Amino acid sequence: MKLQMHSLHFTADQKLIDFIQKKADKLDTFFDRIQDGEVFLRLEKGDHAKENKLVEIKLNLPGTTLFAKEKSSSFEAAADEAIEALRRQIKKHKEKNLSKY
Repeated sequence: MKLQMHSLHFTADQKLIDFIQKKADKLDTFFDRIQDGEVFLRLEKGDHAKENKLVEIKLNLPGTTLFAKEKSSSFEAAADEAIEALRRQIKKHKEKNLSKY
């Protein structure tokens, strides 16, 4: 799956981008018709806050768009949570579409 990565207020290193891409590629096992997606990585203002790393993932599927937004103390943890949320959404989307037939 093709993901566009956007890092706001900082420059993301290649290890983080590869980590997110690898995790997101596993979503193909649940639904193989994912067209593409976008990932936004943000550092929230106020570094005194412990959980200031925000990950937003948008996936384009035929006929719909899925979105997940998670905040954590590390980008890896936030990405894990967002991808898990998308996995649940994909499962629900699949069940809903299969029940139509």
